Amino acid sequence: MRTQKLGGSDLLVPVVAVGCMRIDGMERGAASRLIGTALEHGANFFDHADIYGAGRSEEVFADAVGMTSSVREGLILQSKCGIRPDIQTFDFSREHILASVDGILKRLRTEYLDVLLLHRPDALVEPEEVAAAFDQLEQEGKVRHFGVSNQHPRQIELLKKYVRQPLVANQLQLSITNATMITSGLNVNMENAEAVNRDGGVLDYCRLHDITVQPWSPFQFGFFEGVFIGHAKFPALNAKLDALAAKYGVSSTTVAMAWLLRHPARMQPVTGTTTPERLADCLRAADVTLTREEWYGLLIAAGNTLP
Repeated sequence: MRTQKLGGSDLLVPVVAVGCMRIDGMERGAASRLIGTALEHGANFFDHADIYGAGRSEEVFADAVGMTSSVREGLILQSKCGIRPDIQTFDFSREHILASVDGILKRLRTEYLDVLLLHRPDALVEPEEVAAAFDQLEQEGKVRHFGVSNQHPRQIELLKKYVRQPLVANQLQLSITNATMITSGLNVNMENAEAVNRDGGVLDYCRLHDITVQPWSPFQFGFFEGVFIGHAKFPALNAKLDALAAKYGVSSTTVAMAWLLRHPARMQPVTGTTTPERLADCLRAADVTLTREEWYGLLIAAGNTLP
């Protein structure tokens, strides 16, 4: 598995992250096989969040991997906090961030996180509190790197005014069929729907400021409406995916993931599957480099237009 630095840090990470959102209901053996498949391919970066399975996903992971200090040394663990479904709020208060991290560490059976992300924006954020929480977590050795998810440039700039630590990652929804952060940049000064800037130019911002974009739901269309691979709604896209899969001797899943990796922003897509075979297909994308023509061909086949 190829590696790259996460944001402006010195932390080397696999170019594909393994998402653990859906493992909360897996039996120990099945979860162990999934994690084993990832590690066999050199994918040792695992993405969590305190709300995944109401914390159960982190517990299942720790149990399945047989967490010990020696096992922990070979893993890169990322988790997220800030969403509170119990009271239907977002909460970036110092108190909540600190309590959330303590819970995450307990469930993962580890003394530290490699990366902590703030999970979506909090409209009531007081960046001074975030800064105080980050400082304490860093000083206590509980978190080594920090980042955000689903935030636009001005929200990140507000945090950076107070937070001392570099923000190394921004987790954002992105796929061939959900590519507005790319297509809006292609339609500058145009009077069409594709020209609408919905995110403040977050992709270019992250590239300028050494923040790694971590695409989530890399195979979904809409907001969890379904997977576009093999879906009747996208015949042209699937025909193109199948043709490229045959050319490279891989699956359509691999090609769709390779589309994200081809972008020069050096993104780190996050998988969401619980099937070892499908996960292996995702990870093989690190070895496939699409041509410029192939990349644009997939973009257009998904229904996007060029000006």
